[in-house]
Amino acid sequence: SCHSETQLADGHNGSIESGETGESGSGGSGFEKYEEKLLQAIENASDKAQQTRINAFQIINEVLVHHYIPDFLEDRKVTLMDAVEKSLRRGKGVEQSWAARIIPLLVIQIEALEDIGELVTVLKPVLLSTAQDGSAAYDARAKCCAALGLLCFVGVDDLGEILPLMKVLQSIFAGSYLKGDNSPSGASNDAGALHSAALSAWSLLLTLLPPGEFVALMGGGAGTGVVPSVRNLVGMLQSPILEVRMVAGETLALMFELGRQHDDEFLEDELPELIEAAQKLATDAHKYRAKRDRKVQRATFRDVLHYLEEDISPEIGIKFGRELLVLNTWAIHHQYTCLRNALGFGMNVHLADNVFVREVLQLGPKMDEPERLRKTVKAEQRFINAAAFKARTISRGKNRDKRSFALN
Repeated sequence: SCHSETQLADGHNGSIESGETGESGSGGSGFEKYEEKLLQAIENASDKAQQTRINAFQIINEVLVHHYIPDFLEDRKVTLMDAVEKSLRRGKGVEQSWAARIIPLLVIQIEALEDIGELVTVLKPVLLSTAQDGSAAYDARAKCCAALGLLCFVGVDDLGEILPLMKVLQSIFAGSYLKGDNSPSGASNDAGALHSAALSAWSLLLTLLPPGEFVALMGGGAGTGVVPSVRNLVGMLQSPILEVRMVAGETLALMFELGRQHDDEFLEDELPELIEAAQKLATDAHKYRAKRDRKVQRATFRDVLHYLEEDISPEIGIKFGRELLVLNTWAIHHQYTCLRNALGFGMNVHLADNVFVREVLQLGPKMDEPERLRKTVKAEQRFINAAAFKARTISRGKNRDKRSFALN
């Protein structure tokens, strides 16, 4: 959700401070420390013991989240890719989940196009197979859907490959459509997490489609199997699972944003029903929902409703370092959210340094190193001044003590 990071902000417009506090990715003793740690983890990722492999993937995930190291990965990507593929094919449950988590981090870090193409060729088939495997754990399938979305968002340009994948993802999140009697889906929480991950990945790929192509697909009807009908997505708004409702609402806003770029009256006949559903969720006060869930849901659907009625997208500013990222369309909101879900608390590091992330979010070239060093020096000086102020305050406090006053 574009509001999962901004739930404490008032209203739909505003500026927030990015909360991630990832480690710095620049040299020094820290580099040698995590380099050695990563090398050992890559070696352990092919160990015979399952728990050793899981621990290795967790360490690799932690390092790749907090450090941008494309040059270091250049000579080791094949080894890591092979370990991930084997764990997805032969592993179960938790191991598959952690292996799938590595893929988005790997594809975000690799810079050479031919290397990304190799990742797609090797990993896309096994991700597809696991995502559709009904016997696999829900969490593993959800992580595979998220990995598929980001992998193909980065490495696939051909609509001939993107559309079949969107069709597969729709077949997964269709589990949260209304039942035949128009009652809400009875999907469990784990199944709901899978459906929301599949819909989120589908929406990320949707941002790659040209508006005219998307409108043509919508005109072809839901029978194409690529684009769900608005009625089906509105039905998902009745899901008992918060994340399904929120992703469905944001997907609907994204679809209307894309369609309106090509046709100002895109799906006008569907708007009244959708606006009514969004109004109910934007003012939902049901006590059987958790207080936090109601707050997040209302914030999200107020933005959706405002966009549908006024054609105004929410605008959020995210500060990191001395830079400001502005999210002002539903497409860039969703792209940021998918990257944030993959990078977690390392988002700040990648916003500052990662070439791909900066390109996707339209941040321009990286900040010059001298400017960053000046910033570090200023921070150090501020800490020195603060320490001196504290020492001075303690010293003066002793001299102002009532007992010393009485003695004088």
